[in-house]
Amino acid sequence: MKNLAPDIFRQRLLIEGFYVTDMSEEVLEKYLLSIAEHLNLRTYGKPIIFSPASGMGREENAGYDAFVPLIDSGISAYVWSSVQFFSIVIYTCKGFDEQAAIEFTRNYFAVSGEIASTSF
Repeated sequence: MKNLAPDIFRQRLLIEGFYVTDMSEEVLEKYLLSIAEHLNLRTYGKPIIFSPASGMGREENAGYDAFVPLIDSGISAYVWSSVQFFSIVIYTCKGFDEQAAIEFTRNYFAVSGEIASTSF
């Protein structure tokens, strides 16, 4: 991807995997706050978590959409409940340890299989 703004520092990490842990709004909220703290990223608000009611979309896509604002950008999480899959994007204007983010996520969600990640 072409860097259109080389003078603006951005670090972006996408992490995906299948989780084993029980998922709930509380579990997801704790994850967002805990990973931010683990990576020394400062939040300035509570996580916002949505779980659309049954019938609002395709049943196979039911789950959670979440976001926590950071002083230096934000963290978004998307969860598919029926297949126990997550997709998380950490987007910051401050550097962080990507491997620490991946391992924290693996442990938090009890990912026993493959976890995929990419920086962009």
